[in-house]
Amino acid sequence: MSLGFRPTLTLISTMTTFSLSYVPCFRTGSSSTDNGDPPSVWSFKIYSAFTSTKITRTTMYAALPLAGVNGTTLVERTMIPTQKQFVDPFRQGLIIMDGVGYRQTVVVRSYEVGTDKTATLISIMNLLQETALNHVWMSGLLGDGFGATRGMTRNNLIWVVTRMQVEVDQYPIWGEILEIDTWVSASGKNGMRRDWEIRSHDTGIVFARATSTWVMMNEKTRRLSKIPDEVREEISPWFIHNQTIKEESPEKINKLDDNAKYINSGLQPKRSDLDMNHHVNNVKYVGWMLEAVPDECLENYQLSNIVLEYRKECGSSDVVQSLCEPEELGIIQDGVQGGTDVNYINGCSIGIGGGGLLNCLMNEGTIRFTHGLQVKEGSKCQEIVRGKTTWKKRNNRYTFCG
Repeated sequence: MSLGFRPTLTLISTMTTFSLSYVPCFRTGSSSTDNGDPPSVWSFKIYSAFTSTKITRTTMYAALPLAGVNGTTLVERTMIPTQKQFVDPFRQGLIIMDGVGYRQTVVVRSYEVGTDKTATLISIMNLLQETALNHVWMSGLLGDGFGATRGMTRNNLIWVVTRMQVEVDQYPIWGEILEIDTWVSASGKNGMRRDWEIRSHDTGIVFARATSTWVMMNEKTRRLSKIPDEVREEISPWFIHNQTIKEESPEKINKLDDNAKYINSGLQPKRSDLDMNHHVNNVKYVGWMLEAVPDECLENYQLSNIVLEYRKECGSSDVVQSLCEPEELGIIQDGVQGGTDVNYINGCSIGIGGGGLLNCLMNEGTIRFTHGLQVKEGSKCQEIVRGKTTWKKRNNRYTFCG
């Protein structure tokens, strides 16, 4: 029996932002037709609130049958569009911003929240990554790599992130419906910047903003590469100048060593931590960094800002060490008074050693940490990531209305 099918999608060709509802239409029948062809499985009717919207139709081919062994049928399950799509009913995605941005509607799942019923930072960063990949998917440029265009695939190139920043004003709660917008712009001669905005679908309140910088790496040599002309021609029409987080001069992140106050050693990648490019996914690094944050901070504070500088790949056999150092906020007054080792930070008297420094900073309402991930290669330590995090006191627990 042939397993191929061709779902027909009704697509919107206008660039105007609008709301859509999708109604699946099923056709009942046997598993195959009299002539051996598969039945029509489904189609989607798309309704728009704007009568001026122009409707066109296009066909995407999916689940094409391949020759099997011993009478079985193998199925090619990839459904990568070869042309630009304007709406994706399966992913609740739309092309916006005059045809170059992307918007996706998602629901916060139960497995994406923590003990306080709010989405975790890891979940938010995974959503950022997913919407970025879906943006490339909708562009019609996607090759067979992890977000790589067809031109990148021909040149054995992949994307690697060099810097990322996420600002969170408010964490979404379980079951909340989110809209995530993302777009890209140029970053220097051989980089690309990607920005995101996460907001409530119901109220429009912005929950979080994020920005990142990406460069290309040769998948075989693992060396950074310039952007080939054919790849630049593919991606440059999608560039717009719109920054959700503006930084005139990025803050310097200092390197940490084994003298850091908090250290978590023996972290090692698992098979499940490797992505389609066969390296540890950048979101995994964030989880390792947060492992070294002290419990008293996690229990009483919520992360409001994170800045990451990715410096080196992590291999599947590397053993990682997570370093964390609390940062002294405010003006540190000079000198040691009365012959005792006491610093005065924001009016707090801090004894040297013990938990005095952290406790004082927590009383001030905001805590900052410097982070580092490193692996040992022989007698030397190689940095993987540097980071900074800012934490603010938690709000009251969220309640759910029926």
